[in-house]
Amino acid sequence: MGPLRILILAALLYIGYRLISANFKKTDDKKKKDTDSTQSGGAITDVLVEDPVCHKLVPKQQAHLLELDDQKIYFCSKGCCDIFVAEREKTE
Repeated sequence: MGPLRILILAALLYIGYRLISANFKKTDDKKKKDTDSTQSGGAITDVLVEDPVCHKLVPKQQAHLLELDDQKIYFCSKGCCDIFVAEREKTE
């Protein structure tokens, strides 16, 4: 084997090593991040609430809010909120 072939082979082995080690590092970082957020009490930024009309689950920050009798009721859309109010008026 000539010196040029050895040099090319060494370069290819080095590049292969860097690619493989970078891949393992990414998966290790991802595993560490997943365990850190679950073990360290990662903050929950939003919770799901159920729409009383259509029973869809909606993130609380995106839901339409109706405050009624010191009670907060969350809806998936303004349409569901209107239906709820109309049905409530019928029963009263």
